[in-house]
Amino acid sequence: MSPKKLRTPIEVVRGFWERMEARDWQGARETLADDVVVVWPATLERFEGGDLFIAMNAAYPEGWHISVQAVMAQKHDVLAWVTVTLDGQRSWCSQRATVHNQKIMNAVELWTDEGGVTAPTWRKPFASQPPVGQTGPATDTPPEPPASNEELS
Repeated sequence: MSPKKLRTPIEVVRGFWERMEARDWQGARETLADDVVVVWPATLERFEGGDLFIAMNAAYPEGWHISVQAVMAQKHDVLAWVTVTLDGQRSWCSQRATVHNQKIMNAVELWTDEGGVTAPTWRKPFASQPPVGQTGPATDTPPEPPASNEELS
């Protein structure tokens, strides 16, 4: 049985993340253009080429799990919000991808780890802390976007 054909930009990006979770490296690679460019601004890394990007992800130490929280699009511009857990550590990725001809052509991914950045002291009077025993927000899911966003894919 062949995998589902990913037609819309939303399906392509969601399919990429779901195939990554499944360790379906070939399926994930098929969602990427051969000359895809993925940029990670936080670490100043740039990955050029679908094969290289998939190889890098496949080399990551095993045990992680991806959960797609939201994917929305405005024509070919797609935003995805995913969480990744590994050994009790939770990370988030906000991805902005451009999809043409059912392939991710380029993407910028902003990654952050829960508790990985210390807030500046001047904000302390304005922020509350999670209750003891609860790390992070009550839910990983951001507020629901307007339904019209998905209709634009």
